Amino acid sequence: MSALFVLIGISIFVAAAFLAAFLWSVNNGQFEDDYTPSVRMLFDDELKAAAPTSTEHINKTK
Repeated sequence: MSALFVLIGISIFVAAAFLAAFLWSVNNGQFEDDYTPSVRMLFDDELKAAAPTSTEHINKTK
């Protein structure tokens, strides 16, 4: 029976930690922009230059 009280205490502590983390993220503006992430995939990004392959890197150092 005492194990049950320990588990209930731990679960209340974990729930309070998650609630505190959620309230912290809301107060710091983590959920302010809910439109941009949903349309980000619709815009074309510029392609970045490909990283040099290992042989290109070796040839440049010689």
